[in-house]
Amino acid sequence: MEDIQTPDRHSQGFIVGPVDPFRYDGQPNDPMEVVGVISSLIPRGARVLDIGCGTGSVSTHVISNCSASLVGIEPDAARAVRAQNRGIDVRNAFLTPDIIEELGAFDIVLFADVLEHLAEPLPLLDLAKKALLPGGRIIASVPNVAHWSVRSELLRGRFRYREWGIMDATHLRWFTDANLRLLFQAAGLAVEQLRVTAGADLQCYSERLPWRRMPRPLRVSLVRRGIRWWPRLFGCQLVVRSEVVGGVAAT
Repeated sequence: MEDIQTPDRHSQGFIVGPVDPFRYDGQPNDPMEVVGVISSLIPRGARVLDIGCGTGSVSTHVISNCSASLVGIEPDAARAVRAQNRGIDVRNAFLTPDIIEELGAFDIVLFADVLEHLAEPLPLLDLAKKALLPGGRIIASVPNVAHWSVRSELLRGRFRYREWGIMDATHLRWFTDANLRLLFQAAGLAVEQLRVTAGADLQCYSERLPWRRMPRPLRVSLVRRGIRWWPRLFGCQLVVRSEVVGGVAAT
């Protein structure tokens, strides 16, 4: 199970210097960003297993927004400590059958921007199904590589890695809505809902004209309008909720 979550060292050679292990700390509790979209897909009072919970930046909002009972799994020790300091019940470990047996079954298994860091995400999805209660759901968010900023870079012959965001240099897998559905289908999971996030503070909006000259409220308004009209072009992340095909029994 050593490749359940790829360490940040996989960025080496693609950017200058190491990535900040806390670069995704401080997620906003915004209904059109990843915290809000994920929260909208979780029933109130659900028991949630947050795999790769990082610093607990998303977890803490899920607990508050959904009155959830949440347990986190985080392999990186420094990030796990920060999540624990937020009062979250976190195991500094990889997900294993033994941990699933110890923790019991959950209503929701959550992968908040985790699958793209894995060379082989399918085995982890298969394992995660064993942590579900009957009728439970798997929710996942992944970056949308079909975002307009990536498309425009490719048209200019560029594929530039970044410290964070869609082109994070630690990403090993790249998703569109179509191949995300294929992955879940291969895992025996039926996608019930697919939504997108706005990503209004991506680097492209602070770097490129005309976006960088706009007041932030105008830029945010236009980006949000864009995800309503062209979700696969303007969506920063794809967020899916899925159920196990044929139902599931906790093991």
